[in-house]
Amino acid sequence: MFEFFRRYNKIVMGFLFLLIIPSFVLFGVDRYQGDQKGEKVARVDGHDITRPEWDQQHRNEVDRIRRQMPNVEPAVLDSDAARYATLERMVRDRVLAAAAAKSNMTVSEDRLARLFAEDTSLASFRTADGKFDRERFQMATGRTPEQYEAAVRSDLATQQVLLGVSGTAFATPAQAQATFNAFYDRREVQLARFNPADFKAKVTVSDADIEAYYKDHSAQFQAPEQASVEYLVLDLDAAKKNINVTEADLKSYYEQNGARFGTPEERRASHILITAPASASKSEREAARAKAEQLLAQVKKAPETFADVARKNSQDPGSAEKGGDLDFVTRGAMVKPFEDAMFALKKGEISNIVESEFGYHIIQLKDIKPGVLQPFEQARATIENEVRGQQATQEFAKAAETFTDTVYQQPDSLKPAADALKLTIRTAANVARTPQPGATGPLASTNFLSALFAADSLSRKHNTEAIEIGPNQLASGRVVKYEAAHALPLAEVKESVRTLLIAQRAAALAKAEGEAKLAAWQATPASAALGAPLTLSRLDAQSQPQALVEAALRADATRLPALVGVDLGSEGYAVVRVVKDVARVAPTPDGAKQENAQFVQVVTAAENLAYYELLKERFKAQILVPQPAEASAR
Repeated sequence: MFEFFRRYNKIVMGFLFLLIIPSFVLFGVDRYQGDQKGEKVARVDGHDITRPEWDQQHRNEVDRIRRQMPNVEPAVLDSDAARYATLERMVRDRVLAAAAAKSNMTVSEDRLARLFAEDTSLASFRTADGKFDRERFQMATGRTPEQYEAAVRSDLATQQVLLGVSGTAFATPAQAQATFNAFYDRREVQLARFNPADFKAKVTVSDADIEAYYKDHSAQFQAPEQASVEYLVLDLDAAKKNINVTEADLKSYYEQNGARFGTPEERRASHILITAPASASKSEREAARAKAEQLLAQVKKAPETFADVARKNSQDPGSAEKGGDLDFVTRGAMVKPFEDAMFALKKGEISNIVESEFGYHIIQLKDIKPGVLQPFEQARATIENEVRGQQATQEFAKAAETFTDTVYQQPDSLKPAADALKLTIRTAANVARTPQPGATGPLASTNFLSALFAADSLSRKHNTEAIEIGPNQLASGRVVKYEAAHALPLAEVKESVRTLLIAQRAAALAKAEGEAKLAAWQATPASAALGAPLTLSRLDAQSQPQALVEAALRADATRLPALVGVDLGSEGYAVVRVVKDVARVAPTPDGAKQENAQFVQVVTAAENLAYYELLKERFKAQILVPQPAEASAR
């Protein structure tokens, strides 16, 4: 039956259209929407966060991280823990926003204007004439200027919510010292290690022991499920290959953007500046202009004296001592009125008075370096790549529709889609249900692997639907061969079981020997056979296991020296004689101040977290989806 729908889906869709539309007319669209606005995944202050909102926010965060760190492991971003962390941040933002709204916290226009004026990153989005380039800003940030402003305003308001807590947190130097002294604690110890390797010769393991252990622990000897798969990837690079670019297109682009394919014209000028800021009074500006007019007449009469006049009269501190010389510049380097006048001059000419935001200028053009245009043939490869890149997004949208339809309508093979879009069918063996370390592309995508290992994909060996694995990236795959998880035969793992049993029994013998020695040495301390003294700390473990270091540091300082036994598991057993505390080297005054500042930061973070937990309770914040195991382990 499903094959009928796949083959005649357009006819079926037309039939359904005729069947459903009259119902919409009679009963209204809302009746059919029901709860399709999305599963509720969290709730804050009576307002729901839906799964589509969560998915969109996570995509936005993944895109932002990939732009900033292109080499980040895709599997990390696509994990359940990463998605859950996004949801936690969404809840936090909404809790703080609700608290700000209930407290009537706002951000003044003056504060916002000052913040934007001080933000140097925004200056890069201004054009030569001082206008803000909205398109470039949106391409770089993924947001409109209005959305950016709203986000900043919201961030500032929510920061005020926590400021009352974080701004008043404090800690005394005594508290900081006590904490850091515990962290930097050192102990002088003597050790006796009982290593399992020294007891292996005493262990005997029979075939019956091996068989019994294998039966009791069969889950340890499972071959994981795995599949051999083939898959296709459609991305912008693949879309570019299907774009037909003519020679005329390339030459037209070259003519329209010629300045980008070469060296722009450079001009060297000198100037005399008489300052007249916008804040100057009318009489002050008139006096400044009169001074400039007088100097203009002087240099017009004797052009060769321009440098001397600039040294004596120019009020530009950066160029006056150099005779007004500004060196070579290209368009866009100077304020617009100055630039327009300079590029209108011929070599050796002196301008009339030029007014700018700085005051009144007299400009003399000293030299010109003509621009050099790169020949078309030399720039051809770059031009073609840029033209294809500009058309790739539109082409990708068309190709994505073809890709999606074809892998669905012809589910038994990826070849039709590969042929239609000139894609290469890739293969992979030993593919697991979850992304493996070092995996890339679709094999690093949890969503793609989930589709591959879905029951229908495994049983029917059909193509998966088109899965989005990244920005402008779609993939579809199919399982060619599947092997379910199964117990390995005893014959294959017999030696592994033997090795495991010997290690376990040797560790048990080491522990028993260590415990016996500990009891004997506690009874007769003088008989203890221990090694040379060592000084252990959390920062310098002297290559000892962490459990041993912690046991030494946790020994009661009022009862030293003391003997302590430490079970090291597969590493055996240790008897530790904790001899004495070793005083910490006192920090310098600057070091103590830095430690106190770090401790205050920790206290502030703890108080912020406690206050946030209180706000979560006040605004009834709930996450309605289960927390992944990997996230709960953080």
